[in-house]
Amino acid sequence: MLYPEIENTVKSFDFKQISEERKAILQPLIDFIQTKADSKVGIRLNLICTHNSRRSHLSQVWAQTAAAYYDIKNVSCYSGGTEATALFPMVAQTLGDLGFKIKTLSEETNPIYSIKYSANELPVIGFSKTYDDDFNPESGFAAIMTCSQAEGGCPFIAGAEKRIPITFEDPKISDGTPQQKETYLKRSLQIGTEMFYVFSQIKK
Repeated sequence: MLYPEIENTVKSFDFKQISEERKAILQPLIDFIQTKADSKVGIRLNLICTHNSRRSHLSQVWAQTAAAYYDIKNVSCYSGGTEATALFPMVAQTLGDLGFKIKTLSEETNPIYSIKYSANELPVIGFSKTYDDDFNPESGFAAIMTCSQAEGGCPFIAGAEKRIPITFEDPKISDGTPQQKETYLKRSLQIGTEMFYVFSQIKK
């Protein structure tokens, strides 16, 4: 169902590489999704970072892809920041290199992208926004804090049913260096592996 290139990437994911410590960090998200799935209600995940430019988008895209791959119903993944900037172009390029179909819908200072993982599924719409933007859910969602700055600097997320810190190292540290492409790929694959592990644990 996924595009073949993404399917090949998914086959390379090795859950054994996820440490027990990291699995313990991911467990509250598994529990939240499982509870919602058992109740057969909508599962809303809002992945939050400071600028909604890198990690939160990668997490949103991979989580939505994983939900489709494991056929977990009624999953809607969103992303937001404590402030809005722009989706960093290297994020879109990295996802494109991994087989996602990327289309630029708007080229303003805050570009809007369509990001597709499957020919027959709705695309993820990627653009930078605050976590409480009208585009995102108002209530009944899990707020997943993907960076320590947002986790520390945003003590209260209005409408969040549960707050779950799952932080990732910022690939921004490699911007402007020869290691940039490799660093973004590595972070994307880490996030992809962990999001697929989360959804692989959900019992239907």
